[in-house]
Amino acid sequence: MRGGPSIKHLDDVPWQEMTRIRYRDGTTASIWEKWIELSPRYVAFYNKWDPGAMSPFHGHHGDHINLIIKGEIRSKDGVCRAGSHIMLEYGDLFGPWVAGPEGCELYGFVAGEGSAYVGDTSVWEAFLAEHGAESLPLPMPEGIPPWWMEKIRNNPVVNWSAD
Repeated sequence: MRGGPSIKHLDDVPWQEMTRIRYRDGTTASIWEKWIELSPRYVAFYNKWDPGAMSPFHGHHGDHINLIIKGEIRSKDGVCRAGSHIMLEYGDLFGPWVAGPEGCELYGFVAGEGSAYVGDTSVWEAFLAEHGAESLPLPMPEGIPPWWMEKIRNNPVVNWSAD
């Protein structure tokens, strides 16, 4: 218990590049994330997706919500536009997702330690191939909490280098 509220402004939280996709024509699209709160009990984050940015087939350790604030994301489950609330219970898998032509901004919260786990990697590989895209490696984001580190290092879809 902190004894009171934790108040942060998005302007005071740094952006982290979480994924970068390159299309056949050479254009790239990334997902950018601000980790507002990181705790072994919960994660609060804000995402900004470039138009065409993609997220793999995955889940998170904990119940997870996303609220689409601006733009849209699309998956086999349909289009989630601004105002859509997405609820995922611990163990649910979702995606792959691709941002619409205006990109997407969303707020997310995971009630649990929040690290990601992957579903069937062939689903992600097929999605990339279908869209003429490849996932590019990125440096490890700064501020990875220690309770995520081993899970991230062994994640076959997250394309971060340890350097």
